[in-house]
Amino acid sequence: MTRRPLIAVLTGAGISTDSGIPDYRGPNGLWQRDPKAQELVTLGPYLADEDVRRRAWLMRRDAGALTAEPNAGHRALVELAARLPVRVLTQNVDGLHQRAGLPDRKVLELHGSARRVQCVRCRRYGEMSAALARVAAGEDDPPCRECGGILKPATVMFGERLDPEVIGKAEAVARACELFIAVGSTLQVHPAALLPQIAVESGARLIIVNAEPTPYDPVADQVLREPISSALPALVATLTE
Repeated sequence: MTRRPLIAVLTGAGISTDSGIPDYRGPNGLWQRDPKAQELVTLGPYLADEDVRRRAWLMRRDAGALTAEPNAGHRALVELAARLPVRVLTQNVDGLHQRAGLPDRKVLELHGSARRVQCVRCRRYGEMSAALARVAAGEDDPPCRECGGILKPATVMFGERLDPEVIGKAEAVARACELFIAVGSTLQVHPAALLPQIAVESGARLIIVNAEPTPYDPVADQVLREPISSALPALVATLTE
């Protein structure tokens, strides 16, 4: 049997904007519109200030991430994975790749998942939907039901390190792939931003699908500036024909 080449796909916030989830660093991103919002996802202020946590829970309540639906870009990657060996390395925490149909084993969530919460004291996990239901019922900073500790999303907040096991697996995929596709990422947030470099240095071709320039554009084999929801399905069609 002929071995089919592995394709690695790194996805950033840009792939989810058509699902109604705003990005952070783009020209119209959340940090541009409200620079103070960054403290809501920064570990130090979050743990130290109850008011920051209250505002963070309101942000999660209003963001609509749990009700967002996958778009054509997410579905295109499901189609690609059905035909070729694919591993998705995502900087996103919205779970939309899995909701679109990708199995968990094909997705590495580099920054964790916003669909769960974790207690910073006892480390137990729970569902974000249950925590948000408590907020809707009047708890403005719901504590852990088990130990009373502070609940945070099960994501890597600013000020936290990525899980070394997860990033190690992502680096292994980048070294092993023959094609690396970066979609909707500024390719500026480390260590995820090193993954294209690892892939290129290991001999992989690099394709970038992003509205804005990235540091890797000069070494890419192909750069696509079209909207992701149209560019990615078209690219997948060429890779699977």
